[in-house]
Amino acid sequence: MVTPLRIAFVEWPEGLSTGDAQWGEMRNSVIAARPDILLTNELPFGPWLADGATFSEDEARFSLCAHEKGLEGLIDLALPAVISSRPVWNEKRWNGKRLANEAFVLENGVARPLHRKQYFPNEPGWFESEWYAGDGSGFAVSEVLGIKVGVLLCTEAMFNERARAYGKQQASLVVIPRASGAEIESWKIAGAMASLVSGAYVVSSNRIGRSRGGTHFGGGGFAYAPQGRLLAVTGPANPVLTLDLDPKTAAFAQRAYPCYVPELE
Repeated sequence: MVTPLRIAFVEWPEGLSTGDAQWGEMRNSVIAARPDILLTNELPFGPWLADGATFSEDEARFSLCAHEKGLEGLIDLALPAVISSRPVWNEKRWNGKRLANEAFVLENGVARPLHRKQYFPNEPGWFESEWYAGDGSGFAVSEVLGIKVGVLLCTEAMFNERARAYGKQQASLVVIPRASGAEIESWKIAGAMASLVSGAYVVSSNRIGRSRGGTHFGGGGFAYAPQGRLLAVTGPANPVLTLDLDPKTAAFAQRAYPCYVPELE
C-alpha cells in the first residue's frame, strides 16, 4: 500500500540558472521542505524562447544547454523524485526545425520521459507553435514513487477532457508545469476543474518575472485536493509550498460524482 507523499510546488524566476546566487537560496528552501516529489515550472531554465515569433536554431541550442546544466542542479537536490520539463529536438517530423517540450521525472539521478506537449498557443509572448511541435504521443499516466501521475503542460490544462481521461486511468496526481501570464484566476479555474473531473490531486508550478521581450509571468503555483478543494497558492513570501497527498483520498473521489458518470456510448 502506498503511503502519503509530500509534494512541493514552486514559483521560480524567469531566466533561471543554477550558476546564479538565487539558485542557492531556492535549493536550500526546497531541501528544507523535504518533499518526496518536487514539481518545477515549465521549461524552468534559461530565457523564455517563445517571446520571439521566428524559430532560431542558435537560441534553441542555448535553451537545450541551459536545461542540461539545470538538470545537474536538479540531480544535486538529491530528492526522491523531481518532475519538470525540458526542450529536446523534435526529429520525428521537423528535422531539427522545431523542439519538443518534454515532461520528465528524475529518479535516482536518472531522467525518464513522461509526456510531450501537444497543445501550443500562438500569440505575443507565447509564440510556442513557432518553436515547439507535438508528436502525437498522447496522454498516458506514468508511475512515480508508486502512484499514477498524469501531466498537463500549461495550455493542456485548459482542456479538462484530458484531466478526466487521467482520472479514468486512476491517476492520484495530475501535475501542471506552467509558464503563464500575470492573470492566474483562469488557471486556478482550470486546476479546480481538472481536480473535479479527474478525482486526483492537481498541483501546478509557474514562472514569475519578465522575459527579455517583456512577457510577464505571474507565478502563483497552486494545489487542489480531489473534488476541487483549493489547498494553497504560492506567492513572493512563500515561493515553495507543500501538500501531503493521500492516494486513498483520490481513489475515493474517483468513485464519487462526477467521476463515476460513464462516457456516452
